[in-house]
Order: sequence, then structure tokens, then C-alpha cells
Amino acid sequence: TVIRAAILIQNWYRFTMARLETRRRYSLSIFQSIEYADEQDQLQLSDFFNFMLDHCTQPDSVSHIFTTPSAPQGVDEDLCLREFEKQIHVPDSYYGPRLSFPLTVEDANALLHAFRNEQLLHARYVLQLLCETRRVLKEMPNITHLSTSYSKEITVCGDLHGNLDDLLLIFYKNGLPSEQNHYIFNGDFVDRGKNSMEILIILFAFLLIYPNHLHLNRGNHEDYIINLRYGFTKEVVKKYKDHGKQILGLLRDVFSWLPLATIIDSKVLILHGGISDTTDLEFLNALERNKVRDHHLHLLDILWSDPRSQNGCTPNKRRGGGCYFGPDVTAKLFERYNLKMLIRSHEFKPEGYEISHDGKVITVFSASNYYEEGSNRGAYIKLSPELTPRFVQYQVSRQTRRRNLRQRVGTIESSALKSLREKIYAHRSELTNAFAQYDHNGTGTIPVSDWAAAIESVLQLDLPWRMLRPQLAQMSPDGEVDFMSCFYDLKIGQPVKEAQPALVETLCRYRKDLEIIFNIIDKDHSGLISLEEFSQMWKLFTSHLGIDGCDESIDKLVLSIDYNKDGHIDFNEFLEAFHVVHRLEKKAN
Repeated sequence: TVIRAAILIQNWYRFTMARLETRRRYSLSIFQSIEYADEQDQLQLSDFFNFMLDHCTQPDSVSHIFTTPSAPQGVDEDLCLREFEKQIHVPDSYYGPRLSFPLTVEDANALLHAFRNEQLLHARYVLQLLCETRRVLKEMPNITHLSTSYSKEITVCGDLHGNLDDLLLIFYKNGLPSEQNHYIFNGDFVDRGKNSMEILIILFAFLLIYPNHLHLNRGNHEDYIINLRYGFTKEVVKKYKDHGKQILGLLRDVFSWLPLATIIDSKVLILHGGISDTTDLEFLNALERNKVRDHHLHLLDILWSDPRSQNGCTPNKRRGGGCYFGPDVTAKLFERYNLKMLIRSHEFKPEGYEISHDGKVITVFSASNYYEEGSNRGAYIKLSPELTPRFVQYQVSRQTRRRNLRQRVGTIESSALKSLREKIYAHRSELTNAFAQYDHNGTGTIPVSDWAAAIESVLQLDLPWRMLRPQLAQMSPDGEVDFMSCFYDLKIGQPVKEAQPALVETLCRYRKDLEIIFNIIDKDHSGLISLEEFSQMWKLFTSHLGIDGCDESIDKLVLSIDYNKDGHIDFNEFLEAFHVVHRLEKKAN
């Protein structure tokens, strides 16, 4: 009896753990699919900016996004540290770090201490630091060559995405950068997290102190347009209201000078995204990296590509840029350049790292809790002189009380489903039409298989829809899916009576894109846009995407929210009315 009971308990435990793991995996799949769909939208938006430049009657309002000037607006190339000192006063009431150049280890320690205590570095020192960083980066090659003969080990870190706690934990576990402790940070320092600026300041400070021992590669998020969508621009403007525009201009230039790759002992290639069947390291080393738009396709490959198990090189349709490269593409590049290993980042991994292509390709991802608290570990790599990788995993915990596995998975699942429901609601019209194609008798219900096929045909997220159905839609008594139940618990933000339903849905779906376009047109960061600019931009945007712009409706809507009738609207306030809210959550609040 005891043995039988033990077996039953063991079987129950295994079944419970398997179910939790299934829920965790599909939740992470939801997050990743939505992330990649968003990246597709972002790259399509870049195409729209080219379209805008060709068709806009005032091209000066958008042309500045296509060029990286040698001196960003508001910052003269010859502006030195003393001139910033004269221009920007630091009041006695400021108790944060006071930097003097050249920087010392004591300065870096002061920055770490300040940021642990949520202090801001004064704008004067930020601008001085960025000027010095640009000066140093300009002297660096596109591809940095390192040797392990000067260091016992080299530490390689992947995406941090504004998660300062991860960087602080890495330094706590692995030690600060020094002449004996070499680091490579492989791009995507910014966006998504709330402390991108602090991460940049720390990394740039150590770069200035140890330019031969700390190395930075560029990621796809070290990009002006990407930052507008994923939060870094907002972070800078919020933290540095008076000097935000100046800091962003200088940062844009600094990002353009970041090196593209690192090679260790002529054997290990480290770059952010990946490779393609046309990757040419000699070409990459020779191009003018600060003129990124001139080499857009070549940089798309190394910044956006992902490995896959199948041979060949095909367009990366999930992300919308770069390619998928197979083991044969890796082998061909290794043979050409006599390489042994490719270390890349760019891709979320639940364990913080992943090995592929028979051990030749390693992905390292250093932002723990990337999608949600408990969603993943972060990791970094220790490379020995023998070029043998050792993986160190970690996970920052912000909870004072440790939660059990069921609670952690529940939180991840809830957040993932919330994002998915918002995505579904933003495509309500298309989905309703797709469901109706299968509803031949007009009953409002269809078989589960048809419901899954319809929802995938519209959203194209490649998710296990049949498994997700119980979380997204209700069943009718006859065992079919009540397809309109997908939309029951959601609605568009605040009702705007002047907006037609079709227009509301269009504005909701393209809300992020519109916010980016508005911010680009709004060069002085006033938050205001003229009615004429809005109208022209809207017509170009809908024309480019081939969607019904509801021109008459949008004109009426815009006029109705020009409250003081001065010919301008506050577009952030305008867009706030067009986001999806969860009815049940609102009641709970």
C-alpha cells in the first residue's frame, strides 16, 4: 500500500510539473511571437520613412532621420568638456557624482553607488561622458581583435535591455572590469527596461577607463528609430527634460560609432545577431559604420539574423529583417576564415544561453526576467585561453518572499495572455470576417479546428491555438467555439464619439507606429503637431500600407480634439484614447 501510494504521488507530481512546464512554454511562445510581430511592424515602418521622404511636401520635417550627422543638432563637433562646463551649471543642491576627466576607477565606483540608490547623473556630466565616448569609439576599428594571452579569461555578456540589476549582479558575481578582468558586451544595452541610461553610463565609463579591456559591440537596439518604439527615447526625455534632445542627438552619433564585431584569437567571432551566406568580414571591416543607412542590408544580417537547425539561408520572416542561417552557412564561413566558434546574442533564451549547430554557435542572453518576473534566467560566458566556454546563470529576484513554481508560472501566463488578447482585439474586424467564412449557417459558432485556422490566418503568430482556446474563447453547448467571445472582456480605451468604429480599430492597431511618426515630426519635443502635418502624415501612412484611411472621419476627429482651436493637437493625449483595456481589470481597480 505504501509503495502504491508513493507511485501515485510520484505520478501526480510528474503530471503536475509537466502541465506547469507546458503552460510556461506556451506563455513564452506567446511573448516571443508578439515580440517578433512587433519587430516586423518596426522594419515596415522604416520602409514607410523612405516613402515619406519621397512623397512629403515638407521633406525637411523627416529627412533628418536618414542621416547621422558628424555633429548632431545642438552639439558642435569641436565642443569640448570645458564648453559643456561653461554652458551647463551644476547647482550646489546636486548630490550625485561629480565627474572629472580623464575618469578614474573611483568615478566608476561613485556611479555604481549612485545608481544603486536610484540617483541620476547630472546632464552636464552625461554630455561630457558621451563626447569622450564618441572620441574614443571613433578611433576603434569595425572589428576588434583580442587575444587571450593577455587575460586568463574573457567574459562575454549578451542583451541587457535596460535591466540595471542584471548588470550589477554580473559585476557582483564576476568582478568589475579591470586590466585583469576583460569584458565584451554584445549589444542591446538599451530599450524595454527602465535603466538603459544608467547601463550606458556605466559601460561608457569603464570603456574610457579600460579601453583595451572592456569592449562593446553594436546591437540592433542601438538605433535611433528602434529607440522611439521600445522606450529608450522616452526614458531619456523623462529623466533629462531640459537636455534630453541634446543627449539623444549625441547618443545617436555614439551608437553609430560602436564597433560591429569582435574576434578572439582569430578563432571566435562575436557579433550581435548572426551571419548570412553573403557575410564578408573584410567588407564589414572596411565600411563606414557611422553611415549605417548606406549599408542597411549588410548590417541587417549581422544585427538581426538568427540560427536555425535546417540548412540554408532564408529571409527571417518572423522578425521581418535579417535571415535564418543553417549549419551549412556557419560551416562555410568558418572554413573561409578558419574560425572555431560564433557567439551571438539577440534572442531570448529561457536558460540564458543555447548551443546550436553542433556546438559551433552559442547564443547568450543576459537580461533575466525579460518578459515577466520569473520568465527566464540570464547568463554570461567565461572564455578560457583554450577557448572553452563556461556558462554562468543567474536570476535577479525583486520579490521579498520567494514564490513557488505554480505562482511564477501563473504570473507569466497571465501577462502573456493579456498581451495576446490585446493583439486579438486590435484585429477584431479582420478576425470577425475570417470566422464568418467558416460560419456557413450564421450560428456564431464554428469547430475548434476552423477557429484555430481563422485566427492564425489573420495574426500569423504560429501559436498552438487549439491548446490556447480555453483561455481565449468560450465553447457553445454543442461543442463549437463561440468566436465572438474572444472580444467579450476587452474594449478600446476612452470612447471618442466622433470616431467611427473602423477608424478606432485602425488607430488602435497602428498606435505605436503613429506615436513614432509623430515624435519624428515633432523635432522640438513639444508634444504638439499641426492639423496640416497630421492630415498629410495620416494620408501617406494609410496610402503606404494600403488600408482605408477614413479620411473624412479622421479630419472630423482631429478637429474635435483641437480644444483651443489653435491648429495643433497634443498627439500623446490623442493616442491615449486608442488603446485596449481589460474590462474585468478596470472593475477590479
